[in-house]
Amino acid sequence: MKTKQTEALLFSTTGVAAMFIILVAAYVIAGVIRVRLDFTEEKLYTLSPGTKAILAKLDTPVQIRFYCSQDSRDMPVPLKTYAQRVEDLLNEYRKFSKANIELKKFDPKPDSDAEDSANLDGVEGQMVNMGGGDKIYLGLAISQLDSKVAIPFLSPDRERLLEYDISRAISRVTTADKPVIGIMSSLQVFGEFNPMMARMGQMQRQEPWVFVSELKRDFEVKQIEMTADEIPSDVKVLMVVHPKAISDKAQYAIDQFLLKGGKVVAFVDPLSIIDSQNTPGSNPLQASASSGSTLEKLTKAWGLEFDQNKVIADLNFITRINRGGRAESAPAVLSMTKEGLNTDDVITAQTDNLLIPFAGAFTGTPIEGVKQTVLVKSTEKSQLVERFMAEFSGEQAVKDFVPSGKEFALAVRLTGKFKTAFPEGKPKDAAAGSESADTDSTPTPSDDSLKEAQSDGVVILVADVDMLHDQFSVQVQQIFGQRIVIPRNGNLNIVQNMVEQLAGDSNLIAVRSRSGINRPFTVVRKMQSEAEDRYRTKIKDLEKSLSDTQTRLNELQNTKESGQRFILSPEQQAEIKRFQEQQVDANKELRQVRRNLRRDIDSLENTLKWLNIAGMPFLVAISGISLALLKRKRTAAR
Repeated sequence: MKTKQTEALLFSTTGVAAMFIILVAAYVIAGVIRVRLDFTEEKLYTLSPGTKAILAKLDTPVQIRFYCSQDSRDMPVPLKTYAQRVEDLLNEYRKFSKANIELKKFDPKPDSDAEDSANLDGVEGQMVNMGGGDKIYLGLAISQLDSKVAIPFLSPDRERLLEYDISRAISRVTTADKPVIGIMSSLQVFGEFNPMMARMGQMQRQEPWVFVSELKRDFEVKQIEMTADEIPSDVKVLMVVHPKAISDKAQYAIDQFLLKGGKVVAFVDPLSIIDSQNTPGSNPLQASASSGSTLEKLTKAWGLEFDQNKVIADLNFITRINRGGRAESAPAVLSMTKEGLNTDDVITAQTDNLLIPFAGAFTGTPIEGVKQTVLVKSTEKSQLVERFMAEFSGEQAVKDFVPSGKEFALAVRLTGKFKTAFPEGKPKDAAAGSESADTDSTPTPSDDSLKEAQSDGVVILVADVDMLHDQFSVQVQQIFGQRIVIPRNGNLNIVQNMVEQLAGDSNLIAVRSRSGINRPFTVVRKMQSEAEDRYRTKIKDLEKSLSDTQTRLNELQNTKESGQRFILSPEQQAEIKRFQEQQVDANKELRQVRRNLRRDIDSLENTLKWLNIAGMPFLVAISGISLALLKRKRTAAR
C-alpha cells in the first residue's frame, strides 16, 4: 500500500512539473513568434483580404514609425493596453508583407531625439493632465521614398477603423497620383463662412461635411459649380449632391461627361431635411416642398423614374425619434439592416446598418444596353407616402399604412453604353428678361456633342441626400485637441465605397467595411412591427366605430322633438353607452396586446441574458464533471 502511495505521489509530482515546463515553454515560444488567436466573429484582429491585397502589391519597402510613450506615468492604463494592440497589429502587417514593411518603434521621451523625430513626422504629443506633466505620444508615420503620411494620434474610440486607417495610409504613400473627384452640390458641403459670426468680427468658417474631408484624404477633390456647362477633363468621378433646380445646361454637362467615359455618383432627394433647415424664415411646409432635387432629364433618358413628391416608409426599418418631448414612430426614417442591402455586391456586402431619412425610390426599367444592380432596397412591408405626411405626421403615416407588397430601389448602379439625353445638342443659354423661361431648354445644334458612349459607363444613383450629412452619419469628438470622427452607422462607409470602387483602390472597401459591425435586435424589431400592425387594426376599428356612432347621434338629434333640445333621448343614451362599452373593451384589448408584446420581449431578453451569463460556466462545469466521471471510470477499471 505504501509503495502504491509513493508511486502515486511520484507520478503526480512528475506530472505537475512536466505540465509547468510545457506551459512555460509554450509561453516563451508564443512570446517569440507572437502567435495570436482571433476568436471574434468578424475577425477584427486578423488582417482582412483587402489589406493583404494591398501588402501583396508592394514592390518597394514601406517604413512605419510607431511613436508610443512607453514609460510615461501620465499615460492612462487603457491607452497603454490599446497601444499594445496597435503594436500587435503592426507586427501582423510586418510579417505578412514579406520584408516590405519595416517597423520602427520610438519612445518619445522629453527632450529626446525620438521626440524631435515625432514632431518632424507630424505626430503630436498630447497633454493628458491639465495641471502639467509630460506629453504622451501615440501615433504613426508611414513613408515610402519621398511620400509620407502621418496619423498624429491613434484614438481608442476609432479602434474599429484602425486597420483601415493604416491600410489607407500605406495605399496613399504607394500611389503616385491621386485621382480627381469633382463634387457638384447646391448645399454647402465644402463648408461656409457664418455670416452671423462675420458680423461679430469673427470670420469663423463652418467645417466641410465629413464625407468631403474623408475623400480629400485619398483623392484630389474639386468643387464644380452648379452652373457649370462643362466638367473638367481631369475629373475621373463626378459626385452630384442634391442638384436642386439644376439647369438643362448642367445636366447636359453631366451627360457629356458620362458619354466621354466619366463616372457619376448622384444623390437626389424628394425631401432634404438639411436643405429645409437651411431656409430660415420660411414656412416649414413651403421649405420642405421646395427642398427636393432630381436629375429628371438624365434619369428618364436612362429609363428610370423618380417621384419628387413621394418618400419611402417601411415598417421593417421603422425608427423611433424624439418629437416634442415624446418618442414617436417614424416609418419614413429608415434604420436599415442587412435585409435591405445587397450582400453580393462589394459596395454593400459588409455594411450592416444605414440611417436614411425620407428617401425616395427609383422605378422603371433601364434602357437597352444598360444593366441595373440594386444596392439598397426596401422590404415588401413598405409604401410610397406623400412627403409632407411622412415629415409632419409620422404616427398618422403608421396608422394609415398599407404595405405595397413590393420592394423599392433606394440606390442602384447602372452600367453599360449610355445614350445622350440631349439628342438635339447642347441647350441654349437662358435669354434675358421674360424670354429666359422659354429659351433655357431650347436645344441648339452642336456638331461636337456625343450621342452615345463608345465604352461602358457607370452611374450610381442614391435616392437620399441627408444620409451624407454629419448629423446622420458620424459623431465628431474633440479628444486631446484632435478632431476624431466616429461613424454612427455605415453611411460614411458606403459613400466612400462607391467612390473608391469607381476611382480608387477597391481593396480598401474590404478593410473599411469591417469597421461598422452592428447587430440590431431584429427579432424584437419584427415583434414590434407585428404588434403595431395589430394596433393599427384596433385603432382603425375604434375610429370607425366612433364615426358610425357620431353619425347615428346626428341622425337621432335631427329626429328629436322641439322640447328635447338639451335632453338626450333613450336611444341616444343607449347609443352612447354602447360606444363607451366598445371603447373600454378596445382599450383593454390594446393594453393586453402591449402587455403580451412586453412579456415576449422580456422573455427573449431574459433568455439571452441567461445564455450569456450562465451558459459558459454551465458548459465548463459539465465538461469538468464529465472529465471527472471519465477519470473515475478509468481508475475503477484498473
